[in-house]
Amino acid sequence: MLNVLWIGFFITAFVAAVLQFLGGDQNIFAAVMKAAFEAAKTAFEVALGLTGVMCLWLGVMKIGERAGFLALLGRWLAPLFARLFPEVPRGHPALGSVTMNMAANILGLDNAATPIGLKAMRELHELNPDKDTASNAQILFLVLNASSVTLLPVTIFTYRAQMGAVDPSDVFIPILMATYCSTLAGFLFVAAVQRICLDGVVLAWMGGVAAVVGGLAWYFGHLPAAVMTAHSSLLSNFLLLALIMIFLVGALVKKVNAYEAFIEGAKEGFNTAVTIIPYLVAMLVAIAMLRASGALPAFVEAVRAGVLALGYDAAWVDGLPTMLMKPLSGSGARAMMVETMRVSGADSFAGRLASIVQGSTETTFYVLAVYFGSVGIKRVRHAVAGGLMADLGGFVAAVFAAYLFFGGK
Repeated sequence: MLNVLWIGFFITAFVAAVLQFLGGDQNIFAAVMKAAFEAAKTAFEVALGLTGVMCLWLGVMKIGERAGFLALLGRWLAPLFARLFPEVPRGHPALGSVTMNMAANILGLDNAATPIGLKAMRELHELNPDKDTASNAQILFLVLNASSVTLLPVTIFTYRAQMGAVDPSDVFIPILMATYCSTLAGFLFVAAVQRICLDGVVLAWMGGVAAVVGGLAWYFGHLPAAVMTAHSSLLSNFLLLALIMIFLVGALVKKVNAYEAFIEGAKEGFNTAVTIIPYLVAMLVAIAMLRASGALPAFVEAVRAGVLALGYDAAWVDGLPTMLMKPLSGSGARAMMVETMRVSGADSFAGRLASIVQGSTETTFYVLAVYFGSVGIKRVRHAVAGGLMADLGGFVAAVFAAYLFFGGK
């Protein structure tokens, strides 16, 4: 499926560029190729930028693994993971890495989440009997990663403040609603395909997550914008530093050579960063050409015309560019969000909707290219469909939340 989708991006970009040329744009082919070259350069720079971060965090994770913390996490979550990842043995290090990755994503710690997630994917791949094909465990992990609930979307608040929003954090609770629905939609889709039993243990954890999301929404929702941003930043960075210290102290107590463990993990991080470069180039170039060809703007206008022709409110269509770009490109989606706020205003319905969409999901195809590319998976099975189902759930919830809180005005 990924092969067909990737080729489809190029074909769509080419057809759109030809139509632009026939319409009188003599520079369209140059623009598309320039976007392709710039995307290839960006892919390398992204991988290069990840190298140091991966070395750091995979080194820290190796210390935690040697000190026994990942095994401890795995045992704590064993009842849940036995149902979600039945092919992964209890106590396997992958379960601890999966847990740490999810925790980092929830707290919005992207720099820590990616290298830990790559470590988890590699450990899951060791259990995969068919190295070219994604296993059920790898697919579920990727979908949960791509749709992970983000409790502290501080970056979005910062962009909204820069664009002149009166209350930059007024989208906080709508974002929590949207990102939770995204994760729920992705999980339920994969659970249905993989026939995961939703017994009392799984339902109890789902209810617990819902309660945590609701509680944090209530707590942070009552704080002034500046106080909320400060509290969330303090919490995130404290937990990150505390994690490092706990691993180091644990290594001392158990007489683990922390320095050697760190070096071993850092070497793994370097090798992983080099491995993902071709996969990033392939995906980011296709996405950039699709955007530069004008295919996405044309689609948005066609949707707007269709909605208006049916007599429905088309205010939500202004958030569609960010919706369409989000699964394809994180930087592209941020650019769409900022452009929407610049044109319509940060406190407009469109500006708020774009902000909610931006916080609802992760960048599906980027995550897929990086995570599966790091272990050389070629056949992704239902991973793309699961990621897109999570995106759809997040987008629908974002529109609903925007109308609920801001009334479409």
